[in-house]
Amino acid sequence: MPTYKVAGISVQFPYDAYDCQLVYMERVISSLQMGSNALLESPTGTGKTLCLLCATLAWRESLAPAQLTSQPSQRVSNQPLQRSIMGLSQPDPDESLPPRLPTIVYSSRTHSQLQQVIRELKATAYRPKMVVLGSREQMCINRDVQNLRGRAQNHACRSLTKGRNCKHYNGVAEYAKNHPHLGEEPVDIEDLVKIGKTEGPCPYFLSRELHNTADILFVPYNYLIEKEMRRSLTGVSWGRTVLIFDEAHNLEGICADAASFDLPAAHLSICIQEAKSCVDLALARRGNDNAADTSIDPDNFAVLKALLLELEKRINEVPIGSELGFTRPGSYIYEFLSEIKITYETVSMLIDTIDQATTLLEDEANEGAGGGRSKAGGSGTMYRLSTFRDALRIIFRDNNVTHAGSYKVHIHEQSGKDGDKGGGRGAKKGRMLSYWCFNPGLAMEEFSKLGVRSIILTSGTLAPLESFAIELNLPFDVRLENPHVIDSSQVWVGVVSSGPSGRPLNSSYRTRDSIEYKLELGNTIVNFARIVPDGLLVFFPSYYLLNSCIEAWQTVTPGPAATTTTVWERICRNKQPVVEPKESALFNQANEDFVAKINDTTSTGAIFFAVCRGKVSEGLDFADRAGRAVVVTGIPFAMKMDPKVRLKREYLDEQARLPGVKKNTKHKVITGEEWYVQQASRAVNQAVGRVIRHRNDYGAIILCDERFGQSGPQSQMSLWLRPYIKTYHKFGDAAFSLTRFFKDKDTGNGSFKPSSAVVTAAGVTGGVNYTRIADQTTTSAAISFSAVTTNPLSFLQASSGLQSSKNGAVMEKNGGSLDRMKGFMPTGSVFVPRHDEDARPSAPRESLSTLLAADRLSKSSQALKDVAITAANCAVGSTAGLVHLSNNSGASKGGTAGRRILGPSPTARLSEPQSSGRPPETSSGSNDNMTSYLKDITPCPCVRPKLNSRPDEEMQSTIKPEDILPADQKGSVPKDEKNTRAANFLKEVRGRLSSGEYKGFLECMRGLKNQTMDMKKLLHSVANYFSAPERLYLLRSFGEFVPGHHRSTYEELLAAKHAARGVSLENLANQSTSRQNLFGFQSRSRKPPPTLSPTEVRPAKEARTTSNTVAGRGQP
Repeated sequence: MPTYKVAGISVQFPYDAYDCQLVYMERVISSLQMGSNALLESPTGTGKTLCLLCATLAWRESLAPAQLTSQPSQRVSNQPLQRSIMGLSQPDPDESLPPRLPTIVYSSRTHSQLQQVIRELKATAYRPKMVVLGSREQMCINRDVQNLRGRAQNHACRSLTKGRNCKHYNGVAEYAKNHPHLGEEPVDIEDLVKIGKTEGPCPYFLSRELHNTADILFVPYNYLIEKEMRRSLTGVSWGRTVLIFDEAHNLEGICADAASFDLPAAHLSICIQEAKSCVDLALARRGNDNAADTSIDPDNFAVLKALLLELEKRINEVPIGSELGFTRPGSYIYEFLSEIKITYETVSMLIDTIDQATTLLEDEANEGAGGGRSKAGGSGTMYRLSTFRDALRIIFRDNNVTHAGSYKVHIHEQSGKDGDKGGGRGAKKGRMLSYWCFNPGLAMEEFSKLGVRSIILTSGTLAPLESFAIELNLPFDVRLENPHVIDSSQVWVGVVSSGPSGRPLNSSYRTRDSIEYKLELGNTIVNFARIVPDGLLVFFPSYYLLNSCIEAWQTVTPGPAATTTTVWERICRNKQPVVEPKESALFNQANEDFVAKINDTTSTGAIFFAVCRGKVSEGLDFADRAGRAVVVTGIPFAMKMDPKVRLKREYLDEQARLPGVKKNTKHKVITGEEWYVQQASRAVNQAVGRVIRHRNDYGAIILCDERFGQSGPQSQMSLWLRPYIKTYHKFGDAAFSLTRFFKDKDTGNGSFKPSSAVVTAAGVTGGVNYTRIADQTTTSAAISFSAVTTNPLSFLQASSGLQSSKNGAVMEKNGGSLDRMKGFMPTGSVFVPRHDEDARPSAPRESLSTLLAADRLSKSSQALKDVAITAANCAVGSTAGLVHLSNNSGASKGGTAGRRILGPSPTARLSEPQSSGRPPETSSGSNDNMTSYLKDITPCPCVRPKLNSRPDEEMQSTIKPEDILPADQKGSVPKDEKNTRAANFLKEVRGRLSSGEYKGFLECMRGLKNQTMDMKKLLHSVANYFSAPERLYLLRSFGEFVPGHHRSTYEELLAAKHAARGVSLENLANQSTSRQNLFGFQSRSRKPPPTLSPTEVRPAKEARTTSNTVAGRGQP
């Protein structure tokens, strides 16, 4: 198993790591060493879960003294087992034992996601003592209790265990004593249940016992966010705990919802009925010799009933002047409830009475079922009194009112939709009392109070990160927006601004209801259904728009252009349709229907019509054939007049207007409008993330709304996606380009051929991996990586797959060409080599370009023993840690080879080596071929795209070499000489940048030419393009073209990039000197950039020592 040196920590990784995986692990370890929080985005398919586990566990192991790790179960015998099971006491620290290492609490949204994480843990070399915590509903094996639900199940369990009447519970202590090593191999809930059924101990209480000594706990979100659930983690010492929130893209909404409540009229009415039932039951039991039982005092239940009736009356008396409802600040709730005598002084007694009432109702239900399984409980009965109790706990939390400023009180008349939510078809409609939290940071503040060491939030779609951090009100010193592991030949991203007839595509409220827009969108989807093979996903901004469009498509178009064939019928000719149902209960059936239609060999695929923020967009894996393209038909803005959305925007605007906020640079805020836009952008990122799910996958992302062509929406999209976005103003251009993309894959001109695998529904109970490809070549491709996956660092692995020449060059032992490597990093983050032989200048020994080029030039070789890779991705708050690959095979004969500091590696192409490093850019087809692909376009006044041309070539045609020379140089140098200098520089830049990056660079040059771009911003953009070590010479050479009055800003940027990358200016100067003949000019920088201190460029041995020192300082 390869071992990597990451930020001074040895990390064992089960596969050959990609660059982005090494960078990700470096960020994780850096945050843990500093005891800071991290916000990490890494696209689905980049193996973030595996990286997270390996990095965290490796860091934890690095803190362990040998004597502590030799006796992992020492603490078990020193704790009163029975008391810890019952949760009666928190384990007391034993002064005689060494302090325990930090505990890791790994949380995700659902148990199915946690199952996937535990499967990933099994693939690693790490075996910490672990446990997964679940609910009684998932883990109970008592025949009399397992079919109950909710509080009925919890109460029945407590009743049995209190009297020691459950044999499974009684066997836990003995089983745990006889199996002290349980948990040292990964076990999930199913494993614990199997142990319980075969050997007897209760899985639920067994997991509770294991959590007291576990090194890593796997829990759902609610165990951390909900205070009552968090209190059950008695074995966790929060001060030395690391919290990990995986799939955290919805965390802010989950935190806010957990701290809020809605009390519909129907629920309140049911609470009153339940209180009345308790009065009757208590009176009946008092007459049956139970007078001594104070828990069933009918007077208490009568008071509860009276309070509820008064609350209902007061809600109905509130004056509502408009359809906007009645809104007051959060503190108003205390004034409102005090009128019916509910205050901090009385609320605890009221909560106790509610608990007694629900217990009484549950006992009656159980007795009515013969003392065993409750008929009502078995069907999932939920007593509404318990929801009222939870609402009181939210209002009167922490015995103070300081949190009320983060809330709004809202009362409004319920619509039909609200009425259904409140209690079903026959429910009583009326008013709803809402107490909404608009500060999700309240939940995170709890962890700050507990003194948690580090909090790591990660997901495939967190962007934009800044608003996410502001909303959670936590300092995230380490941040990362990681690139994807795919290359540019595997993804097509296009903004389609208009439909086949040239009508703009815009789903804003001004146009979305017009029949013209709906038909134009329908005809657009008809054509994409023809072009895209296999599975096609189409996302709408809302269910309303989805249903209205389908209704219009199923109707024959009136007027002179009327046809008997509807848009819907033409869609069905190409793909079998499935529509996402609004009802959750029907979703699994729809998913299975889609899978069946994908596997139908008599059709050309299936199309899934879905909604952003729906089930399809949130948790499903449409890998390979299941999702070859995703269409987003509009920007999914929430309804502005929705009360919760409106009040959230008002709350954020109020916070932004607070005195001193604008002057306080440390306390950042976002406005309501910014939040509104960013929520829509995050929903788009979630939807497009359904496709391209692993390293071997490919697909298209089609944005069918002209607003996506604007810089604002594009800047909100995930960083890895932005370089690939191209706007098509003519539908024909987009359709032809997309056709060529899939045609290249089908004919083998691209990197991959379409799989003939069968799509299976792998788990319809929630979470992840509903659809997966059952193909031997991609079995483990979604998060882990199979053996056939080509790794960009395979030529550096310790398994002697590489040899290097005496002069420092590197070649593959098997003679395969490294020219197949192609860059994938986004703008400004990594060196991307161009493989044209005449465009590659020489590089210093430390550079990756030399290693790549030498594969074709050198014949002699020697073993490369230790290679350091600088972190390739430029992240906010990153530490200057190095990522190393450690060779475990021992030193080579004759001594150890010197370490080389490398630039960031590009990823490997998975195709066979080709003569060019770029994918085919032109189609062999003629204009007639294009016409045949677009035969369904009706009408289509589109201009055929110009063939045999590249987008960057077309753009470069508007940039002349002399345009990049500053005004203070024009005329001072002969025209031919200055044109030659500029042309050579542009050629060199093009050879170093990817197509997407070069396009962005030319945009900067266009801004320089037209003087339409702020010079400081332009310099920063150019500096980002040239920030990788292999490109720093370009940044230095760019000084030739910087106007004199901006030279100081340029030199500051140059110095900063040198310092950030740790590149020797002496080497860079030598590198630049070797390129003087190529460019034909000397550097015109008027003063040399500041030199680095000797400690910034140090030998490998010193670097390793320093890294270890940093790690040592991170010990608790």
